[in-house]
Amino acid sequence: MHELFVDLETFSPVNLTKSGVYPYAENPDFDLLLFGYSIDGAPVQVVDLASGESLPGEVVEALVDPGVVKWAFNAAFERVCLSAWLSRHHPELMAARRFLDPSQWRCTMVWSAYLGLPMSLEQAAAVLNLPVQKDAAGRKLITQFCTPTKPSVLNHGAIRNPPSSDPAGWEAFTAYNRRDVEVELAIHERLAAFPMPEAEWDTYALDQQINDTGILLDAVLVDNAVACDRQHRAATLARAQELTGLENPNSPIQLKEWLATHGCHMTSLTKTEVATALETATGDVREALELRGELAKSSVKKYEAMQHVAGRDGRGRGFLQFYGAGRTGRFAGRLVQVQNLPRNYLPDLDEARALVRTGNFDAIELLYPSVPDTLSQLIRTAFIPAPGHRFVVADFSAIEARVIAWLAGETTTLKAFEEGKDLYCETASRMFGVPVEKHGLNADLRQKGKVAVLSCGYQGGVGALTAMGALRMGLAEHELQPLVDAWRAANPNIVDLWAQINAAAIDTISTRQPTRVGPLTFTVESGIFFIVLPSGRRLAYVKPRLGENRFGGISILYDAVTTGRKWGTLETYGGKLTENIVQAIARDLLVYGMHQVSQAGHRIVMHVHDEIVVETATASVEEICGLMATVPDWADGLPLAADGYECDFYRKD
Repeated sequence: MHELFVDLETFSPVNLTKSGVYPYAENPDFDLLLFGYSIDGAPVQVVDLASGESLPGEVVEALVDPGVVKWAFNAAFERVCLSAWLSRHHPELMAARRFLDPSQWRCTMVWSAYLGLPMSLEQAAAVLNLPVQKDAAGRKLITQFCTPTKPSVLNHGAIRNPPSSDPAGWEAFTAYNRRDVEVELAIHERLAAFPMPEAEWDTYALDQQINDTGILLDAVLVDNAVACDRQHRAATLARAQELTGLENPNSPIQLKEWLATHGCHMTSLTKTEVATALETATGDVREALELRGELAKSSVKKYEAMQHVAGRDGRGRGFLQFYGAGRTGRFAGRLVQVQNLPRNYLPDLDEARALVRTGNFDAIELLYPSVPDTLSQLIRTAFIPAPGHRFVVADFSAIEARVIAWLAGETTTLKAFEEGKDLYCETASRMFGVPVEKHGLNADLRQKGKVAVLSCGYQGGVGALTAMGALRMGLAEHELQPLVDAWRAANPNIVDLWAQINAAAIDTISTRQPTRVGPLTFTVESGIFFIVLPSGRRLAYVKPRLGENRFGGISILYDAVTTGRKWGTLETYGGKLTENIVQAIARDLLVYGMHQVSQAGHRIVMHVHDEIVVETATASVEEICGLMATVPDWADGLPLAADGYECDFYRKD
């Protein structure tokens, strides 16, 4: 046996969507129902464990045999579930380990994402037009057999429906399980011509190790934050009812009518509209709008998510999705969504945290202008190191600006990085032709340099500056286009890079012949447009073709998952492709740094964008930053740098 293809049907009373697979499989009532498998592509077998059948010995042994590669679509689910099942039924095979070794597993879902395909078995099969498709009747059967139900005569008063409760349904469920393995085999066969690099499988294994390790959650802080929010919302709602006389002052319709009778006519109660109205509102109207703002703030959803995901050991797991961002291969957040945690800027963060932990909610109300905002800023601090350890947090410094300057050969910017100069000052100096110092000469121009760097690098114009908040930063509308023009004039090589990438993509798609731009290679193979990155990894765009954009020029079209998770057509261009490439290279640099840190024996418990969090008792900030900023051979000449700090709970420095 060389390869084992697996698909499971399982039961657990835990809500998989809310809690993730780790608490789901950890629950005492978790069980395997059906085990569908194929050995080396042979006809699929289904073992009906729920009806008393047993797994063949060779299959059980294969699950821990490093010489057998285990395949599944979303393999993390199968691997974690089988880890729990083996620990219970074959503990001798799981000695000294909690989870099966992820380096022995391969994930067809990840492979699909690598090639620009959907991360859904049903969608991937449909897009690939496979001869075998996923059984659409499965959702109803999963609800019937895999989730808790009300006790009845048919299920003998239990919380789950056994096979005997519906023999015909169970037979259909068994066929559904078999079909899933057949679809996975068909995907595997179709993708065989485009293997994922072994280096990416090594990174997938590291990703799974980080997810398995998890990160400790401060249960006291989490529970008290939820309780504090509940108390505050109840008091706020009561005051709003008292002030307005409305039964439900949180209802937009009711509140708008009340406001109108008090001389404040509003078409909507969005955050922006309320903020505008507050500029002139007074008296009861002002207070009603302020109360509305407090009730509209959601500060505890992530705390509640933490309550769901915490395991018996207090650690949350499964927060990161490998290749979750298909266009770049970056990681995505899951469950608590660590990729979009609110920033903290409270000067007395420690004191606020202590008040919530001790349940001193009245002090929070008195000392801070907004309870929801305070709780929101404390979300990061719910992630804590194990006893006797601390966090070392390290992140790349201006990574995208460094990468795009390196790709484009923008030597002035590269030299500024090498000399440790402030990028925003240097950019502003080139844009306006005068010296700019952060706290000195022409310091007011630094902000313009900053907003230009953040907005203009990917062919952004006035709209990008506005979206980045240029007007809120004090820039006038008439300044925006000159700012774009000045940035482009100061960065001619980056502007040229957009044009080169756009032209190379169009040329490759139209001629089907490879083209190169610096260290990048563009190809079209079997209906997929590939961009080969300096690391050797490839970005994939399915069914590339040329069209006409809204300006009458040539546009680049391809198929991908669009809004609403539907498969459809997307449009791109040189600047957008540049953004994909730069972010993808930044991702590869992060991955390389993560491997350096892990191979040195340090434990990564989380990473967010361009930042890693290491749980350690001994490592220094300098050591972790040095490892993370190691420049790979393929990025020779890139001035990489990482900054870091240590903390007793996660926070922004």
